[in-house]
Amino acid sequence: MRGEAIAFGAATIVNAMATGKGAAFGIKLWTKAKVTLKKGNFIKVKILSDLNENPILAEKVVEKIFKKFNVKDLGAYVETISNIPIARGLKSSSVAANAIALAATAALGEKLPDLELINLSVEAALEAKVTVTGAFDDACASYFGNIIATNNIKRRIEAFYSLNKDYEVLIYAPKEKSYTFNVNIERIKKVAPLVEHVYKEALKGNFWEAMSLNGLIYSAVLGYNSEIAIDALFHGAVAAGLSGKGPAFVAVALSEDVIDNIVKAWRKYESELIRTKTNREKAYVIDEPWKQ
Repeated sequence: MRGEAIAFGAATIVNAMATGKGAAFGIKLWTKAKVTLKKGNFIKVKILSDLNENPILAEKVVEKIFKKFNVKDLGAYVETISNIPIARGLKSSSVAANAIALAATAALGEKLPDLELINLSVEAALEAKVTVTGAFDDACASYFGNIIATNNIKRRIEAFYSLNKDYEVLIYAPKEKSYTFNVNIERIKKVAPLVEHVYKEALKGNFWEAMSLNGLIYSAVLGYNSEIAIDALFHGAVAAGLSGKGPAFVAVALSEDVIDNIVKAWRKYESELIRTKTNREKAYVIDEPWKQ
């Protein structure tokens, strides 16, 4: 009894921590999950991309799926592998939760409606304390791709924008990690009126402008260097800003030539740079055996 699935990455347009409302877009980074079920009462997790990471999120996701289908006397071996840097604001938790939930459901030979599966992932993330708002926006952007704006408190999709082309994406990903449980939420809530304005712009379809404004606001309140985003905009990015709680910054451009110029501008910051594209593909169960 084995299931394998893949879910894709996402990046921030509007960070929901200030208001409970957020927006995000899919990117082509990914996490693959493999869940193997055997008789017993255990959940063993191996995060192949970072063996020192806390496995609690994966454990909570499997527990939620088992409870949903009233599974007893079964244990689970969970393995994940990913090219998404962990704890950089690049939605690694939401993506992993989606992939594991899909894989665990497939291992049981079951299926769940998309939003029900996403909600189970969100609830697991809340219980694991890897998110403040539930990150419903991030989970939806990871699962469905494209651009999604949500009310995270009400778990409601407010807007869905289908991208009509692939944009080029460049990610500035410093080595230092930033975990959600360390964020000063009271400080962030002070900028809620500004973030609410930015969210309304995203709902109007002005999502790239919203992304850049959101990045400037959160860079200021969280203490990051907004010059990183400004450099990207100066060199032709349609949008650039802090992703999630940071420390990653993300730039979106219309061409590889523009990304080449941003790469040159960002080299002075001496951080890992990751090139990818926007994602329009939905998370899915992998039918072929996954070989590492």
